[in-house]
Amino acid sequence: MALLGFGLAVVTVLALFSRVTLGADALKFCLQVSVVVALCAVFFACLVIGRISDDRRRIVQSEQRFRRAMEDSSIGIAIVGLDGRILQTNPAFAAMLGYSRPEIEALTFFQITHPDDLHIGRETMANMRAGTVDAFHFEKRYLRKDGTPIWARLAGSVIRDEKSGRPLYLVSQIEDIDARKQAEARIAEAETRWNFALAGAGQGVWDLNMRTGGTTYSSTWVKMLGYAEGELDGDPDHWLTMIHPDDREAVMAADRAHLDGKTEFFEAEFRMRHKDGHWMWILDRGKAIERDGDGQLIRAIGSLTDITQRKQAEERLIVSAAMLADEKERLRVTLRSIGDAVICTDAANRVTFMNPVAEKLTGVSGDEAFGKMLGHVYWAVDEETGHRIGVARPAISADGRADQNSRAVLIRRDDTRCSIRQVVSPIVNERSEFCGLVIVFQDFTDARALQRQLAHAAAHDALTGLANRSSFIRTMEDLVDQARRDGPTARGGHQFMFIDLDHFKLVNDTGGHAAGDALLKRVAEAMRGVLGPEDAVARLGGDEFAVILKSASTSGARIAARSIIDAIRGLDFTWDGRPYQIGASIGLASIDAGAGEADEIIARADAACYAAKAAGRGCVSASVDREVPAADEQIAVAS
Repeated sequence: MALLGFGLAVVTVLALFSRVTLGADALKFCLQVSVVVALCAVFFACLVIGRISDDRRRIVQSEQRFRRAMEDSSIGIAIVGLDGRILQTNPAFAAMLGYSRPEIEALTFFQITHPDDLHIGRETMANMRAGTVDAFHFEKRYLRKDGTPIWARLAGSVIRDEKSGRPLYLVSQIEDIDARKQAEARIAEAETRWNFALAGAGQGVWDLNMRTGGTTYSSTWVKMLGYAEGELDGDPDHWLTMIHPDDREAVMAADRAHLDGKTEFFEAEFRMRHKDGHWMWILDRGKAIERDGDGQLIRAIGSLTDITQRKQAEERLIVSAAMLADEKERLRVTLRSIGDAVICTDAANRVTFMNPVAEKLTGVSGDEAFGKMLGHVYWAVDEETGHRIGVARPAISADGRADQNSRAVLIRRDDTRCSIRQVVSPIVNERSEFCGLVIVFQDFTDARALQRQLAHAAAHDALTGLANRSSFIRTMEDLVDQARRDGPTARGGHQFMFIDLDHFKLVNDTGGHAAGDALLKRVAEAMRGVLGPEDAVARLGGDEFAVILKSASTSGARIAARSIIDAIRGLDFTWDGRPYQIGASIGLASIDAGAGEADEIIARADAACYAAKAAGRGCVSASVDREVPAADEQIAVAS
């Protein structure tokens, strides 16, 4: 249109000029020229308009092709803003991460990137903004919608403004490489296991390839020899120089025999020098896997095994074998002279050996016992249950021993008994087959008696012989737990008494502690005398005592408490010619499902005892509101 206007303007000027200066003919000519120019301008305008239309059509087609390619691509494609927002994506990328397209286009790349990989690509983005980088590619992990990671390869470019060069957005292709990454991880793991297996077995691999002109060794092997990886690779004959001189000829002969095809495999044991100078025993096995037309070796592969420990063991075995006969005799002398009793049996449980101590403890001679079944000689039972302790096939512990019972009692033929401590060890051969037993036992009668004394002392008051505070509290806690398990509907119950002596301090102050101790013993005897054998009695400390009445009601507890008070009041105690009379005050508390913990029950009974003392001493007080009985019963009830 601009050309058309310009042409008309030119024609008009020419027409005016001609009209003024040239006349009618000139005017006619100018009009003709103007028509031609106008037609040319229209023609050129049509060309321009057509070209613009073609450009627009090509742009639309290009956009359609890009959109079609993006929609149909099996590789994820995303258009991403410089702030990380996902402007547009294709179905492949959305499906890769388990999103719908609207869902993923509402996110940023930072939200779908694994937290540990957020740093990947930051430097690239900075370089893009600086204008130094136009394309990028790297690998990172994304997060699927369900939170699981997936490895992907990201490749793309930055789209810039044509005039300013300012980056506008990124076009990225995202390829799922998770399967490849997992395969690589599995391969790496397998290689790691293989290397660990080789290292753990003291084994390496060598590969002789005449095409490459040398030998290569596995990294595990060169490290075992003290060298760096690749340090031994190359010269195929270098390994011969590392062999001990005394072994070299035999190894070379075996090597030549295999190279000449006389043996199917190459195998040799020899000493090889470590880099630090010491010698290692090596088992070398190999095989030619490729020869040329003339039978000449092209390639061979083999393994190198560190057998130093095996060789050392063989050397020790040779020495041991030479000494075995003497060792057997020493063992027999030792077994006959040690202080422990020893009995040996075969797999059928028949006695094969008894030392003199075993003969003495069992009362059976070795000659008489030989070939007899073990039960004919050795019969042990559990001290507590009375059940026989079987030793025919004991369970084998981690150290190869089976300690059957620490409470064993040996019953002899004449029915006499002695406590023993025994250790039963199975004899197992190299095929893990049971071959017999070795029973080692000791007379443990005195030690067992001492153990019982120590156990009794740990749980009882040294002065009175009653249960001490710690063992009584354990009994109390067990009863509380049982009452809680039985529940509030359980029949029966237990009653707890807290007993504090009245006027006891006077005895200590005037008669001394010896008098007080003697009186406490009398009090303990008096209490045990009026209570049943199943009731628990303890001295808590000083002049405080406690009692648990098993399966007793509150009324029954009051009667028992009165019996204790009367028994203590009735004690006829005299010290240094002076008579003393004491009393007792008692607090009661029930032990049932709702009574609380043991210390709470004791505290309530202690408070009730304090109330009994406040009520005049020598009486009983319960820890809960009760109907006050007749005055002659002297029962104070604590509120």
